[in-house]
Amino acid sequence: MVFDYTDNGKKPLVIDMEGITLDNDNYRTTLWTGDKIQLTVMSIEPGDDIGLEVHHGIEQFLRIESGKGLCQMGPSEDNLNFEVEVSADQAIFVPADVWHNVTNTGDEPLKLYTIYGGPDHVPGTVHPTHDDARNDPNEH
Repeated sequence: MVFDYTDNGKKPLVIDMEGITLDNDNYRTTLWTGDKIQLTVMSIEPGDDIGLEVHHGIEQFLRIESGKGLCQMGPSEDNLNFEVEVSADQAIFVPADVWHNVTNTGDEPLKLYTIYGGPDHVPGTVHPTHDDARNDPNEH
């Protein structure tokens, strides 16, 4: 089955989450946006990161499918007092209003998916590269 990497939000959906995450080559692709949650898949190149960020009032779940990285979190962007190495099959839970970043420390793309509670990106968002995400006026 070929998957259409477009936002399927507010429609019933059953997918091969691992397969879709591993097949994704875009930095970020939004796959499902509802009123309360949002699903994106990400492919982070070696040495790159998701970008230091905070989501006000939004909790986040990330699941690493392949690769390895460094997860950092903390109360402010200059106080990331929580650091843990992460790898395939691990999950990261980010509380609302906590600064966080995940950096790819490996030599292959870091493949992950993330669920935001509530949505964080404009429905249908696709960023082929990290620069596209940085230059998107709808991003924080």
